[in-house]
Amino acid sequence: MSKTRPSAALGFIFITIFIDVLGLGIIIPVLPKLLQSLGHIGVPDASRYNGLLTTVYATMQLLFATLLGNLSDRYGRRPVLLISLFGFGIDYMVMAFAPTIAWLFVGRTISGIAGASTSTATAYIADVSTGDKRAANFGLVGAASAVGLIFGIALGGYLAAVNLRLPFMVASGFAIANGFYGLFVLPESLAKEHRRKFDWKRANPLSSLVRIYKNQPALAMLLVGTGLVYIAQKAVEYLMSFFVYEKFDWTPASVGTLGITIGVILVCIQGGLLRYTIPKFGQQKNIIAGLIFYALGLTMVAFASKGWMMYVCVIPYCLGGISGPALQGLASAKVAQNEQGELQGAFAILNSLSLIIGPFVFSYIFFYFTENRSSSVYFPGAPYLLAAVLMVISTFISIRSFKRT
Repeated sequence: MSKTRPSAALGFIFITIFIDVLGLGIIIPVLPKLLQSLGHIGVPDASRYNGLLTTVYATMQLLFATLLGNLSDRYGRRPVLLISLFGFGIDYMVMAFAPTIAWLFVGRTISGIAGASTSTATAYIADVSTGDKRAANFGLVGAASAVGLIFGIALGGYLAAVNLRLPFMVASGFAIANGFYGLFVLPESLAKEHRRKFDWKRANPLSSLVRIYKNQPALAMLLVGTGLVYIAQKAVEYLMSFFVYEKFDWTPASVGTLGITIGVILVCIQGGLLRYTIPKFGQQKNIIAGLIFYALGLTMVAFASKGWMMYVCVIPYCLGGISGPALQGLASAKVAQNEQGELQGAFAILNSLSLIIGPFVFSYIFFYFTENRSSSVYFPGAPYLLAAVLMVISTFISIRSFKRT
């Protein structure tokens, strides 16, 4: 690395991931209302458009995640991160001034390409971390996500009360400002002697998963379990605002308040609690406990009958966050330093696949069970019950992976 302090570089990565999740947070309370406004449609129909928008976003991430991860293994992490940040700035501006729903698809395409840099950001952390500190620093990724969620949902919820487009303009300013900031403070984390030649075969979006499956079956099983977790999480990340608008008739500001609550809990868990639980109980126990908490929280959301219950339901769900950094820490310890970008690209691929599958499936399940309020099958919580089942399945797969290891 350069003479810039590692703490400053980690701070930049923290902010970069924060801005990535900020965009997600802004969209959560705003997009349902924006879709309803642009398309003159109701909440159930808006949820279907949301599923399609997310599919476009995820497809771009899938196509570019491993490519950017492998490029970072060859040319370094710094240039990939900086280019992606400026891409985010462009995306948010497109979303801010979109005159039709079609333009939202353009914005999501750009965002998917820029968001594929998450694999590079996590590889950067793997470069500068060792031992238990690696899992703890991955916990910082979770904390950055939590803080981004706080500010994103708060911005989306409260600024939307002023103007539906204003949150996107603010997010664009953050992304561009951070890009210029990175030009001066971000050092390169991957030394030239650890870089490898770029290989188009390894840049194939699915090749890294196939290679892991052939060479490390236990790690492959762990990634399968992780993929199911990612799918289940999308029921919360991309459907929660539609759920509370439909079932409890909330406002964007109410969603913003819930988002702040979730973010504060996640910051406490992933920025503090993890630094105690991982050294104390180990990564495997953190993974199992976290998945059980996830399943419990999702089940509670599915059957919540009053709006205030959401604040209770999110507590066990947020506690499930102890599993994510432990999963990444356990997996990253199994590959060489010059393969961290590829591994984190594999995680990004799983996330992209889950974005293609999760929101699309959950949004149509939500549409089916909410299209007619007078129907005997009206059950807005159906997607969350399915997500809880996926968490339970992931628990058993993870346990089998530990035994094979």
